Amino acid sequence: MKLATLKDSTRDGRLVVVSRDLTRCSEVGHIARTLQAALDDWEHVAPRLALIAEGIETGAQPTIRFHEHDAASPLPRAYQWADGSAYVNHVELVRRARGAEMPASFWTDPLMYQGGSDGFLAPREPIVVADEAYGIDMEGEVAVITGDVAMGASPEAARGAIRLLMLVNDVSLRGLIPEELAKGFGFFQSKPASAFSPVAVTPDELEDAWDGGKLHLPLLVSLNGRPFGKPNAGIDMTFDFGQLIAHAAKTRHLAAGTIIGSGTVSNKLDGGPGKPVGEGGDGYSCIAELRMIEAIESGAPKTPFMRFGDQVRIEMKNHAGHSIFGAIEQTVGKYEGAEPR
Repeated sequence: MKLATLKDSTRDGRLVVVSRDLTRCSEVGHIARTLQAALDDWEHVAPRLALIAEGIETGAQPTIRFHEHDAASPLPRAYQWADGSAYVNHVELVRRARGAEMPASFWTDPLMYQGGSDGFLAPREPIVVADEAYGIDMEGEVAVITGDVAMGASPEAARGAIRLLMLVNDVSLRGLIPEELAKGFGFFQSKPASAFSPVAVTPDELEDAWDGGKLHLPLLVSLNGRPFGKPNAGIDMTFDFGQLIAHAAKTRHLAAGTIIGSGTVSNKLDGGPGKPVGEGGDGYSCIAELRMIEAIESGAPKTPFMRFGDQVRIEMKNHAGHSIFGAIEQTVGKYEGAEPR
């Protein structure tokens, strides 16, 4: 089934079940008012929501029109948002961009940071930044929402706790990252609010594209209406979601509603960096990778980071060419509330 949160006067919106073609939805407040409420009682609530989903498809369930621009992120805020970096090719490239060596352990021990989860951007909400000099970049990713996960859970047990999947734009401010990481305490200012796809889906909706830990479909990223990347999320993923969840749960319990991100989807080409879509490659899910490759080839990056007015779109389609999660579509805007420091 497919679930979404419609924006209303509350912070957490209201849960709806959405048709497979993303055109219709049904209110389910009598079952669970919010997605978090559904996750808190998933074993009891999910079968009831599944019946609603079936009724939508057969025409037995009353529906209203579903518009993606009315949707908040499926969880407008979450108890926990932890983003991994499962595509080690991406890690290697961006570290080279800032002159940092990559330890060999990165191939066996996942990287993960804890992002701000007190408020996520809606999938059509602008990315508002005070200064272009911050180096505004998109990062197209896949994310999962878990049920409760016990501390020390194995990757196998962790895979069984995956309730929903969605897409994410994990916005990065590249100009702030080097000095911030140099402090040795991780990301904070360089990671503003993320945005998630209009719809989150249960794993069964993905059919054979989902193998229990990886999603084997291209992630479609465009910048200002032009194809920027189409890397396959199931290729070159060093750590699957079971491993990422288990990593997060090594020393703590994870509460239902925890979001775990894959990190920027990144594919290699013939064992080396990928090529732009315009040159016959699968492109990239972030600008930083392209800039690094430009630096390798010509001595300096040429492609600028995003500027005010730029628009990014992130989407994934099934084998029949139909959108699975809806689209994240965001325009970069200038924050007028304060002067940059």
